Amino acid sequence: MPTPTSGADLRRGPFRVGDRVQLTDPKGRLHTVTLEPGKTFHTHRGHLQHDDLIGAPDGTVVQHTSGVEYLALRPLLSDYVLSMPRGAQVIYPKDAGQIVTYADIFPGATVVEAGVGSGALSLSLLRAVGDQGRLYSFERREDFAQIAQANARAFFGQDHPAWTVTVGDLVDVLPQTLAPGTVDRVVLDMLAPWECLDVVYDVLAPGGVLICYVATATQLSRVAETARTQSRWTEPRAWESLVRDWHLEGLSVRPEHRMHGHTGFLITMRRLADGVAPPQVARRPAKGAYGEDYVPHDEGEWSAEDLGERPVSDKRLRRTVRDAEATAEARRPAPGVAPPDDPDEQQHVIPSTLETQ
Repeated sequence: MPTPTSGADLRRGPFRVGDRVQLTDPKGRLHTVTLEPGKTFHTHRGHLQHDDLIGAPDGTVVQHTSGVEYLALRPLLSDYVLSMPRGAQVIYPKDAGQIVTYADIFPGATVVEAGVGSGALSLSLLRAVGDQGRLYSFERREDFAQIAQANARAFFGQDHPAWTVTVGDLVDVLPQTLAPGTVDRVVLDMLAPWECLDVVYDVLAPGGVLICYVATATQLSRVAETARTQSRWTEPRAWESLVRDWHLEGLSVRPEHRMHGHTGFLITMRRLADGVAPPQVARRPAKGAYGEDYVPHDEGEWSAEDLGERPVSDKRLRRTVRDAEATAEARRPAPGVAPPDDPDEQQHVIPSTLETQ
């Protein structure tokens, strides 16, 4: 059996040693465990044995010693990104799905991403481009890049063949990495994406898509106005998505009291051909509407605190790097050893480091 290139074997078949399994109790509470022979999952009411899950089919039901039944399933990508180790805030599945769709990320595409954060969006982009595509990710912070790469190894079971991660500033590094006109799509998740529009324009092929994820209306406005001033992009389109679950129980069908509200704004545009200016669009506010004394914020340096992001301590980041890399290393097959057809064959045993989701 050949060694997999994208971890497909980790997503199907009976549960194996080292698999992450999501347990759901009758009240809908979720718990994520990593299977090890002889280990036990405990709650305040009792426990269940990992050995009862190893070799069982995906979508099975196991019974707690207290009699409570748990549904056992492999976590979906959307489940994984919400429970994986993180150093920076992740892009939530509702936004990642729209980025993949509205940026038209296709199999075999060459995509540039900046910054990487904890790798949540990177996983969706790698899924979309496939093994034959290319994802070039740029991240200013080395510790964030380490966490993202470890999270990807844990999810795919190995380093994804389509992924290249570079530590450095996009404006400085991108022109040295990719030739002009060789990129199909660019995704920017950063504090000041308008500062990168020139280098992004150079590497994008005509008709290529740029999509930016920003946290505040101030950033959203600045990206749009800078693109319009350059006169070499299509008219920007901006939106946000709000997701509301529904309660379904008999005739009690109503919206849930809580919802996934604002997480960020998305703004997208396409690169025009060289020397082509966009058609004039009538828009407001009129010139001078801000007054002569208006000073844009970006004349100074933007910081995470400016946008309401909570700082992450160096100590916590170091611990997250260790946890993420330990999980990824435990998932990696031994050199020259293919994944077993028999779920009872144990390739490796990993420490139980994953907490309750």
